[in-house]
Amino acid sequence: MTTRDKAPMEALIDSLRRTGESPDPAELCYLSALGAEEAAQLDKAWSDLPDGLRLDLTSRLARMAEADFALSFGAVFRIAMGDQDAEVRRVAIEGLWEDEDVRLIPLLVRCLGEDESVVVRAAAAQSLGRFILLGELGKIRPKPRELAYVALLQALQAPDEDTEVRRRALESLAYVCDQRVLASIREAYRSPSEKLRISAVFAMGRSADPRWDEEVRRELLSTNPEMRYEAARACGELQLPESVAMLEELTEDADAEVQEAAIWALGQVGGDRAREILEHHGRGEDEALRVAAEAALEEYEFLHGDLEDLFADVAEDPLW
Repeated sequence: MTTRDKAPMEALIDSLRRTGESPDPAELCYLSALGAEEAAQLDKAWSDLPDGLRLDLTSRLARMAEADFALSFGAVFRIAMGDQDAEVRRVAIEGLWEDEDVRLIPLLVRCLGEDESVVVRAAAAQSLGRFILLGELGKIRPKPRELAYVALLQALQAPDEDTEVRRRALESLAYVCDQRVLASIREAYRSPSEKLRISAVFAMGRSADPRWDEEVRRELLSTNPEMRYEAARACGELQLPESVAMLEELTEDADAEVQEAAIWALGQVGGDRAREILEHHGRGEDEALRVAAEAALEEYEFLHGDLEDLFADVAEDPLW
């Protein structure tokens, strides 16, 4: 039987084994939306592929899925979650970032609790965050949401767990407004670990709870650019009008990512002064800031614009 005579999945697997290289994107698209039989074929052959090929294949599929939402490589990523290489497992978990199938929760919980690799446990903790959000929005049943919640809380509170895993667990739990999570955010903010303090500020913003107003604005003055970045983002998420003057200063920060975070936050906070600042940078010579300011102005109009003007524009549009 020649390669041409074989079924597409069998031919693709043969090609992978023979060349040891990922095929071109057109062939990789065949791995999208695999059926059960095709997924079983790939699963059976997966561990026989060279280490470097499995990682390259998983990474390329993750990039393709991010660039084209019509592609669905969930079956491949689920296979790769059981790979012997920790980096392949990590990339596979991150590749599932948009997958809202609650059957993923037990798999991610097992990775969080049992995987030997810190980067894999951290990726699992981060991935569980979307299921916490879905639970808070009432889009999944209480039982799977509780499974994710308990696993994340255990990881966060485990004294021997790596800081990277604990901080990602805290960030994922931030969607929940209960006393255990609030206490965890406070404890992390007082931690001697700067990484945990930075994640605490991230969690403050994600919580959408105005009780963190003072702490978030205080960190806009941090000497650490990573902390200033998260504080600026948190000001935007909390929509703190008192932060506008400090955010304006951060649009001139020495760190480009902090500048762009401040620009984004101003679009979220709103107000006349925020709009003036964004319009100023929208006319500036710095291309990155100009693009960021234009995007922030669009967000500003969506969140804070005059609805009457919007409806008038729609009425005048010949396409409506």
